[in-house]
Amino acid sequence: MYGMRRFFRPTVMRAAFPVRASLNHPRAFWFSSEAKNPENGEKAAETAPKPETEENAQLKEIQAKYEAKSKEIAELKDNVRHKLADARNMENRMKRDMEQTRAFAVQKLVKDLLDSVDNLERALSIVPAEKRNNREANKDLVDLYEGLVMTESNLIKMLQKYGVVRYDGLGEQFDPNIHEAVFQIPIEGKEANTIFHCESKGYTLNGRVVRPAKVGIVKGEDK
Repeated sequence: MYGMRRFFRPTVMRAAFPVRASLNHPRAFWFSSEAKNPENGEKAAETAPKPETEENAQLKEIQAKYEAKSKEIAELKDNVRHKLADARNMENRMKRDMEQTRAFAVQKLVKDLLDSVDNLERALSIVPAEKRNNREANKDLVDLYEGLVMTESNLIKMLQKYGVVRYDGLGEQFDPNIHEAVFQIPIEGKEANTIFHCESKGYTLNGRVVRPAKVGIVKGEDK
């Protein structure tokens, strides 16, 4: 028996896993993962979401409605401003159109009268100066001439009341917008493109050319 005890010693069974400490064990402690800092506790309390009350929900709903109405009012005001601007632009455009219509309503009549003015001017130009200045020898011719001069003057004044202006451009520089060059010749001592002859006068109606003046201009030197 003694020999048997050498080979069969009683062995102590060790647990494979550490035994969990009992709550009643004096050495068992519970540790928190967070440090016990009073400041951290206050901050956690401050950052913690507060439960939304019914009063806060109503306030948020009222604020959302107010913002929506404010946006709608701003859009309506902007729309009204655009409408007013369009109405003013249309009104100004209509005024301009009416003024232009009124200003150029007599344009066709003016064009028709220009032929009569030209005929009077031609008739006056063919009477020699020595005959129209000698009343004793040519009384009838002088009276007729003076009557035609008065008729032409009254006709020009009547046209001026409607904004018609007559011009010849003599001595001016040629402007293709208001002049029509009939011919050009070189003239010594005169600047090129200077108007030296007017074949027929031009007319404007309220600044718009009704008929350009037909002129002769000085030709420049060929380069």
